[in-house]
Amino acid sequence: MTGSGQAEFRVLRNLGGLPASGGVPRGSTSADFMTQLDEPQIEMSGADGVLVARLSGAWTTQWTQQIQSRIESGFAAHPVPSRLEFDLAGVTALDTVGAFLLARRRDAMGQGVQTAITGATEAQEALLSHVNAIEPHAPVAKTTLPWLLRPFDGLGHMTANALGDVVTIHAVLGRVMAAAGATLTFRAPFRGAALVNQLDLVAFRAVPIVMLISVVVGAIITQQSILQLNNFGVAIYVVDLAAILMLREVGLLLAAIMIAGRSGSAITAELGSMRMREELDALKVMGVDPYQVLILPRIIALLIGLPFLAFIGALSGLLGAAIVALVYGGIPFDIFLDRLQDALNMQTLLVGMVKAPFMAVIIGLVATNEGFKVKGSAESLGRHTTASVVRSIFLVIVADGLFAIFFAAIGV
Repeated sequence: MTGSGQAEFRVLRNLGGLPASGGVPRGSTSADFMTQLDEPQIEMSGADGVLVARLSGAWTTQWTQQIQSRIESGFAAHPVPSRLEFDLAGVTALDTVGAFLLARRRDAMGQGVQTAITGATEAQEALLSHVNAIEPHAPVAKTTLPWLLRPFDGLGHMTANALGDVVTIHAVLGRVMAAAGATLTFRAPFRGAALVNQLDLVAFRAVPIVMLISVVVGAIITQQSILQLNNFGVAIYVVDLAAILMLREVGLLLAAIMIAGRSGSAITAELGSMRMREELDALKVMGVDPYQVLILPRIIALLIGLPFLAFIGALSGLLGAAIVALVYGGIPFDIFLDRLQDALNMQTLLVGMVKAPFMAVIIGLVATNEGFKVKGSAESLGRHTTASVVRSIFLVIVADGLFAIFFAAIGV
């Protein structure tokens, strides 16, 4: 509907006055009398296939339940006529709700019944004409699929949603790159304070939990490896195994999973709550790009913080491996360090570190996309926050597998 149509489609009221005598009946207050005067009534009379419905009172929003009950009881006692007339001479007020209920009653009579309205004022006729111009929407019949086809229907919906997410994530990436380009070309200010704050939240405050998890996982991997390598008398090779695993794969994966669960969910929750409170719309109204102010500092913080956390996690994992190697394998720390120097090289370290920025971008884009998809309810916020963590972890693991295949193909 156009703007002028919406302006005309407002509540139109035709207020009536008191009776000609202007007095109030004895034994009642003026408020009670006005309530009785405004209460909607309908009087039905029919003859020769013509049904006349004489309306009186206020047919407005505050009397919605009474109007519905009066219409249902009035028309229930009469058969379907060939012609239906609504007499609005006694109506003191009419708004959109009353006009809509009359139009719905008219539509319920069927197309074979002619309808007419008499006794309406000019304002009431204008309102009724607008309501009648709106075509009723027939309810969409829900089709029930056979049980054999339901799994394929669900798979189709999941595939369509996944493809839609791919498109929206690429759109978010484009907006972030545009914001970064504006900053690099000095068309937008660099928000250093926001970046430092996000680095503190994303990286530095995550160091203790990443170190703890990495130490535990490194110890577990080394303990299980020593139990197997002792069968062949080559327990010393547990140092090579722990070093390669922690620096190339496990250290980065643990850091990325922790960041996805900790910082990715926080980004989604923050953006989602801002969307629920319409703060993002307020930024746009003020001429501020949300991607420039909110998203870009978080993405940069992830790009810097995840490689740092991956390196810290790898070192922590090696510390756990050294402790377990001493306890279970009888390998002293000096021998562990000597073997570690022989097993490691710069290539092993770079293979792990080069994957970190890609995983950081994946986590940031997924978290941002899910945050912008939040609707206006707490349930939607919780659902998209959960989806952000799950999808980020899934895509991080998939990306790590693709990198492993790529590096194996080029012999790295």
